[in-house]
Amino acid sequence: MQTVESNEKQPLPEGVPEGHRAGFVNIIGSPNVGKSTLMNQLVGERISIINRKAQTTRHRIMGLVNEPDWQIVYSDTPGVLDPSYKMQEGMMKFVKTALQDADLILLVTDIYEDDLAHPDTFTKIAAMDIPVFVLINKVDLTDQEKAMERIAFWQARLPRATVAPISALHGFNVDSLLERIVEKLPVSPPYFPKDELTNKPMRFFISEIIREKILTHFKQEIPYSCEVVVESYDVEPTIVKIRAEIRVARDSQKQIVIGSGGSMIKRVGTDARKDIEQFIGQKVFLDLYVRVDKDWRDDEVKLRRLGYLD
Repeated sequence: MQTVESNEKQPLPEGVPEGHRAGFVNIIGSPNVGKSTLMNQLVGERISIINRKAQTTRHRIMGLVNEPDWQIVYSDTPGVLDPSYKMQEGMMKFVKTALQDADLILLVTDIYEDDLAHPDTFTKIAAMDIPVFVLINKVDLTDQEKAMERIAFWQARLPRATVAPISALHGFNVDSLLERIVEKLPVSPPYFPKDELTNKPMRFFISEIIREKILTHFKQEIPYSCEVVVESYDVEPTIVKIRAEIRVARDSQKQIVIGSGGSMIKRVGTDARKDIEQFIGQKVFLDLYVRVDKDWRDDEVKLRRLGYLD
C-alpha cells in the first residue's frame, strides 16, 4: 500500500483534464453509528478498523478514490463526544480540523439517534455554507415506515441538506451516493498523486490491526486504556518482522492483557498476524509485549508523540 504525507494541492498533472474535480469529503458523526464501515465501502479498501465498541476510531484517516476526471479525499474521524481526558480532546481536534477543511460533509447518523453525541458539532455543521449529506445508516434494521419517519425528522432539522437512507454494512445506496458526491465536488486539480490510497504510513495500519484485536478480545476499560506502538518493522526476503508494544495504564491491566500463561496476548497476536499478512501480502513474524505507561491518556508529551496532539 502506498501512502501520502502531505495534503497540499498538486499542480495539474499531465493528462488530467480541464474541469477536473477534487475535494475533501469528511465523515462526521457520533460514536458507533457506522462511519468506519461507510468509509471502507466508499474507498473500496479496509482503511479503518471496525468494532461494535464505541470510540474505535481515534485518529483522522484519509482514503483516496480516483478517476480520470475527479479525486475524492475521504476522511474517517473519531466519534464526536464531550472529552473526559486529553486523548479525547485530541480526538475532537481531529474532528474540528475535518470541519474546517471540508468541501462536503457526510453527517452519519442511524435509525436510533435524534441528536449527535456532541450537539455543538451539529450546530456548527448546520451553520456551514458547504454541501451536507445526512446519511441515516442501519436502515436494514428497520422497516420502510420507520425509515421514512427518520428521513423527515432529519430533513426538518437540516432543511438544506441532502438526506438519504443507507446501509453501510450491506452497501445499500452507497453507489448512488458516490455519484451525488462527485456532482458536488469543486473544480480543482487533485490534492494527491493519483496512485495514492491514504495519508497514513504502514506502521499506523499495523498498530490499528493489533488494536482492533484488543477491542475484540477484551471488555470493559481495557480497550480504552490501551495504545499500540510499532517499535520496528523489518522487511526481509521471505518474512516481515514486526515488534509492537501494547501500552496500558495500570499493572492490573497488563496482567489481563497477557493472560494466564500468556494465553490472551498469544490470541491477540495470532489473530493480528493473520490480518496483517492479508493486508501486506507477505508472511509476518509478530512479536508483542506489554508495558505499563501510567496516565498516558492525559500526558501531553506522550500524546504528541503518539500523534494525538500537534
